[in-house]
Amino acid sequence: MGSLHIPQSQNPRLYTTERSVLSQRCYGEDGVRIPRATLKEAQTALLEYLHSTRSIQFVDAENMSKNSPHFLRKLLKKVEIVKGVRRSMSRFLRYHPINEFEPFFESLGLKPCEYTPLLPRDLMFLSDDCLLLENYRVLCEFGVERNKIGQIYKKAVQVFRHDFGVLLLKLQAYQKLGLSQPFMAKIIVYSPHVLIGDIDIKFIKVLEILNGLGFDHAWIKEHLSEKEFYNWSMIFRVLKFFREMGCSSELGGLISQHPRLLFEGSGGRVLSLIAFLLKFGLPMDRISSMFLQFREIQVSHFVSNIFRCFLFFQEIEMEVDEIGKIVCSYPILLGSCTLKKTSSLLHDLNVGKKRLCKYIQENPQELSKWGMGTRVRPLPDSGEGVESQKLKTKFFLDLGYGENPNMLKKAFKVFRGRGGELQERFDTIVNAGLDQEDVSKMVRVSPQILNQSKAIIQSKIDILVNELGFPLSSLILFPSYLSYTTQRVRLRLAMYNWLKDQGQAEPDLALSTIISWSDKIFLSQCVNNHPSGPQVWEDLKAEFTRDK
Repeated sequence: MGSLHIPQSQNPRLYTTERSVLSQRCYGEDGVRIPRATLKEAQTALLEYLHSTRSIQFVDAENMSKNSPHFLRKLLKKVEIVKGVRRSMSRFLRYHPINEFEPFFESLGLKPCEYTPLLPRDLMFLSDDCLLLENYRVLCEFGVERNKIGQIYKKAVQVFRHDFGVLLLKLQAYQKLGLSQPFMAKIIVYSPHVLIGDIDIKFIKVLEILNGLGFDHAWIKEHLSEKEFYNWSMIFRVLKFFREMGCSSELGGLISQHPRLLFEGSGGRVLSLIAFLLKFGLPMDRISSMFLQFREIQVSHFVSNIFRCFLFFQEIEMEVDEIGKIVCSYPILLGSCTLKKTSSLLHDLNVGKKRLCKYIQENPQELSKWGMGTRVRPLPDSGEGVESQKLKTKFFLDLGYGENPNMLKKAFKVFRGRGGELQERFDTIVNAGLDQEDVSKMVRVSPQILNQSKAIIQSKIDILVNELGFPLSSLILFPSYLSYTTQRVRLRLAMYNWLKDQGQAEPDLALSTIISWSDKIFLSQCVNNHPSGPQVWEDLKAEFTRDK
């Protein structure tokens, strides 16, 4: 029979009867299952239709009817039950041809959500896809389980596009290389791409290497999983890498102890882990030793844990050299613990980033106590807070805050940072070339300028003097400059200079005025003085935003 186009719209009823409550009783929201007798009759009706009406081979038709419960459920909902399920379904199928690919794919082990995207657009009948049926039957006769063939179709549809006889020749080619039929029947399910193109040479080489290490085909088959997609080229690279790094003697024991290193993710995660450790200077013999100490944990989890620890070290601003020391010294520890989020640890430990870095460097084993699901207790008081308070008090007294107790109390609220850090930031401004007394006055006028790191203060002074061309003494008159973002300063001055070139701005406007004006005042007093001003302002904003 040829293809028959059936409109998707609802078909007219060809007979009348009372509507059965079967579908509601079997498929209501209460989730009641189909009665066994009903299911059996529906299966029989579908079998008769597929085999007798559609001329599908009996074995295939039987498999489709018995192993497509979702399709049967959907079909039963459409059927008007008259004098028994079997008779009613047979009559329905007589006038309503079905899309045969749906029960076919479901009988091959695919769920509706998996096979729906795979359904042919312009075909309804299996007989219209001769190559699909031909290659399906070759796989069945070769010993591949029918309910596994769907995974082959899903992973490598090209296998079912081989011309007549081609697939059988490919299977026979592997058998000639000494690979048994039961072994290849399993391999095809796990890795169907071996049937695409010529013989997969990397697959054969992997088998040779593993056989040489004492692993037979039964062991390999035992450690493969249907959930994985195997890239034999990647697995070969892993084996070759270990051998080139001088680990041949330990390789057999390593794979025997931890087969997941090779088969989980086709070894790709292992390669990324090795590259990561080599980057930090861990020698290959140490890496090999680490794998021998590997715990019973999935490789993907181990790699994820190490990267999670690395990101944690970055987020607490640990020096790269110190991160490298910990990674090289404690790779097993880092890979075995799933750390909490950085923000959670800082809160639970009641500690700052600097002290936490120091604590981890001195007590790396403590990381194992900070994993997900564990109760983390605050770190004991180190006494650093008392020392910092003393330094902070001395710094404020040197600035002249001691004359008024209320001013000293206020200073503690305004200034952020430890005593030593405040002094360091103060010295940074002095070392730029200003008098210490002038800097003291600047801080008293604008105390917030010391609430920035030493690096940011240096960067802003450099921009003011070397990029914008203002004298250093400008800071004495306008210390709050250090409180504004560099993006705001650059944007305002770029706009002011453009207006000045157009003759639309006062030539000697003070730096403090240009920067400290609110956006609303700056627009009205400067930008809007020129017809093109608003457009230039928007263009400059976009430019500086991109640069940022």
